[in-house]
Amino acid sequence: METRQELKGMATVSFWADDVKAARKWYNELLGVAPYFERPDSENPAYIEYRFGDFAAELGIIDRKFAPKAAHHGPGGAVLFWHVEDVKGTLQRLLTMGCKEYEGLTEREAGFVTASVIDPFGNILGVMYNPHYIEILESLKFQSAG
Repeated sequence: METRQELKGMATVSFWADDVKAARKWYNELLGVAPYFERPDSENPAYIEYRFGDFAAELGIIDRKFAPKAAHHGPGGAVLFWHVEDVKGTLQRLLTMGCKEYEGLTEREAGFVTASVIDPFGNILGVMYNPHYIEILESLKFQSAG
């Protein structure tokens, strides 16, 4: 019997902000790129979207007035961890950019290190050194070279 995987990979992570222009400025600085997509326009953004990183991950920032009615206002729910090379350094940078610590630097087993913060807009932003991420990235580089 063949098993079909329903979930193929992370497509877009959505964050909420009361002030999308302020969020855009902050995330432009953090990510080092501008959003590639803005609606309805750059002067009055209600939704912006970034692509960045090794796999062109998408981060969408949506005006909080469009949040689902059942959405919890404030940090909560799942934490998505973005792979970084230096968790301690990235955590320090995020704190100096106005984030508040959610879960401090935590060394896990097998080389995993995590931390998470609450961004200035109330979203949880996780960072992680993930040896599996490195393995997958290296195997994809090897496959494309072969």
